[in-house]
Amino acid sequence: MRFHLSLTVHALLFSSCLATPLHSVSRVWKNPPRLARTLHKRCGPVAEFYGQKASDWDANGMDDWLNKWWSNHTTLMSSNSKGFAGAFGQWAMGNPDWSCRDDGSSSVCDLNPCDDRVLNDKGVEIRQAYYTLEAVNRLHSYFVGLGQAFQVASIGAALSKDSWATTFYKDKDVKSVTVLREVLNAITSVIGIGAAFGGLAGPGAAAATGALTALFTGAAAVATPLIGQHQDDTFKKSADLGGILGTIVLEAMKGFTAANNILMHGDAFEGKGDIRSYLKGGLFLDFGGVDKVKLIDTMNNFLIGNAINQLYRTQKIFVMGGGACGDAGGVIGNGPQDQSICRDGKAWYLYYWQENDVVSVTVHQWGWTAAPPGSDQLGKGLYAGVTVQDIISSSLDSYNVARYSYDASTAAARAQDALTNGWANPGNSGASWEGVFTIPVCDVGWAANSDLERKQYILQGHDHDARPNWCGPICNGDEGMTQEFLKAANMEGFQSPKVLCESEQTEVIMSPAN
Repeated sequence: MRFHLSLTVHALLFSSCLATPLHSVSRVWKNPPRLARTLHKRCGPVAEFYGQKASDWDANGMDDWLNKWWSNHTTLMSSNSKGFAGAFGQWAMGNPDWSCRDDGSSSVCDLNPCDDRVLNDKGVEIRQAYYTLEAVNRLHSYFVGLGQAFQVASIGAALSKDSWATTFYKDKDVKSVTVLREVLNAITSVIGIGAAFGGLAGPGAAAATGALTALFTGAAAVATPLIGQHQDDTFKKSADLGGILGTIVLEAMKGFTAANNILMHGDAFEGKGDIRSYLKGGLFLDFGGVDKVKLIDTMNNFLIGNAINQLYRTQKIFVMGGGACGDAGGVIGNGPQDQSICRDGKAWYLYYWQENDVVSVTVHQWGWTAAPPGSDQLGKGLYAGVTVQDIISSSLDSYNVARYSYDASTAAARAQDALTNGWANPGNSGASWEGVFTIPVCDVGWAANSDLERKQYILQGHDHDARPNWCGPICNGDEGMTQEFLKAANMEGFQSPKVLCESEQTEVIMSPAN
């Protein structure tokens, strides 16, 4: 995509302007507006508005101006086969073929305002015409950039692995689980987040929440019909999770070609608004282009995180903590420091309760706490963009929002709210964004100041001899929340945490073994 600010173009136009006698300037710019009576050495008066920033859009009332232009030129748009872009190109530059379609051509959205006589003769509307042309041109470059970013081999290399299930799943019995279906339920939000992240334009994005929301909802609309084509709820199929995810994303990003063309024509895209929704707030007025490498990495991390989360959610994997960082002398035990975070003065740990898989009459028959399957591979190599700390942090945020009920619809609503109200751009958070991981959380910090039986053994490390003792309503000291946690962590009816407890309280909070 060529932008008009090339040195070559400036040089050529500079030389042509110098060749024009001073007395003939008024004849070059027919009916020159007052702002153009000063000699513009490099090109026409439009040059006064170069170096635009996103904030200039709102500062000059561009949304209102474009709405009025739209209302006053409906006939021009309907009579031009290129729709809005063609009509605006004709009005602003005398070019009715300015379609900005994504059809493989490199010239359908060319913009060379410096020597365009029609544009430079717009008088008091030069600024508005120029800003609109720039924003449309750069929105077009955004869609083209998205498509190019996901037509490269790196997404296949990062996602297409044949060992997902065996790497991140370990259980006594291989069983049919709804892993793939649940992962796919979250994909529309992930693609929407990626699209909004791809359009992030530095400081200007904070004021352009409407456009970011349009990017999110539009992208989700592209992805939605693709999900049903790939759903399969068997454990065997989830082994090919990476390949399936890669296919969906590639197909979805191809859909952005259609999105570009629909918007440029002036039509509403998937009922989510026409091109004015995307230009709103000036997000694309100074858009520098899609950072394709960063976008691919971000999307891969979100997709990988969602996939691992769903595999983990089928196992006895959980986050536990809430006590003082450093465990304050082991009052409620000592967690595994290598799989922990300290946040707001509280320590949190990631656990997997490994069930014994051989006949045993020793205490090992009750299993032990270990690192989750595959967690040793996170933060490096193929999984460098997802860490154990991401898992814990994301899960804590999910828990704080919806406890154990954070699902795909919650994820979509929260991401859209973040973009609409400007309190976050989820893409910036990577795999630590809420909802990427929803591992069940249990806050046991309250027990430090309680007389709970065997409280010094609530937290244990990752070790073959580590068997935590949970002798009461361990989660927030509340029976109901403890029951919710046990169910969410696939430990409902699981007897191992209470085998050494003497009190009868555990019989109330844990149902008998099946």
